[in-house]
Amino acid sequence: MKIAQEFVVARPPAEVWTFFQDVPAVAQCLPGAELTNENEDGSYEGSLSVKLGPMSAAFEGTANITPDEANRTATIEGKGVDKKGGSRGQVTVTYAIADHPEGSKVNVDADVTLSGPAAQFGRTGLISEMSKRLIGDFVACLEGKLGATSEEEADTIEAGEVRGISLFFTSLWSWIKGLFGGSKE
Repeated sequence: MKIAQEFVVARPPAEVWTFFQDVPAVAQCLPGAELTNENEDGSYEGSLSVKLGPMSAAFEGTANITPDEANRTATIEGKGVDKKGGSRGQVTVTYAIADHPEGSKVNVDADVTLSGPAAQFGRTGLISEMSKRLIGDFVACLEGKLGATSEEEADTIEAGEVRGISLFFTSLWSWIKGLFGGSKE
């Protein structure tokens, strides 16, 4: 499943790029993510917990990041397993940071492969809808960290907790409205 997102951050590209190289800070801004270890080979271990309506998954896995500073792009390759639910996931994410009149434009392209019980949500398009909402939370956290007046203040800013039922039904509603060509309120 392909997911493409774009967002604008009201900061210069160099500042946003520097932030994206601080993997522990980025992990703090990803709802449901926890970084557990940085390995000697430069890879990272962590977990990602998601509650999708009646189903929850806690993926544990690894990620490798390959940055290209000259072009302000990077590729992240990750894989994980939900040991309780039996789901598996693989993701390849490419992001690019570019100039924008309001600061920086960030393009994120992800190719997500799910198997097991979590795969049913990929087929419905709900994961794409939920990713839009989670990106909004990520951007708010990122801007909060970049706007902090001290390192201590920045360290206290984290993504909010993922409220699975609310996120699930809001995303489901948006997806259903999209199926029928928009919303009529």
